Amino acid sequence: MSTEVKTRARPAAVLLTANAEQRIADLMAKAPEGAIGVKLSTPRRGCSGLAYSVDYVSEEAKFDEKIETPGGTFYIDGGSVLYLIGSTMDWVEDDFSAGFVFNNPNATGSCGCGESFTI
Repeated sequence: MSTEVKTRARPAAVLLTANAEQRIADLMAKAPEGAIGVKLSTPRRGCSGLAYSVDYVSEEAKFDEKIETPGGTFYIDGGSVLYLIGSTMDWVEDDFSAGFVFNNPNATGSCGCGESFTI
């Protein structure tokens, strides 16, 4: 009796809105030489503990999650994935500011200035 193993694609840890995907495309269109994508990580920073950081990346790390978007590759730092599962990343612009905005169901609190969050 043969055993067939079925696998299913797992959902991405972070859902990117159309605005976020467009911003990644815009960033990749003017990326420095050698950049292979844009990477999201959660370094320890701020008064609440963790912050969101989006930067160009020049090499793929072994445990990074990789999401292909129409405008370029989006990476999530392997050590940050557990803090971000189920999050939505958006790009928001108004007359006074522009930036990535995160809706993270794992965050239990954030600092008053909005720079950092706790899990």
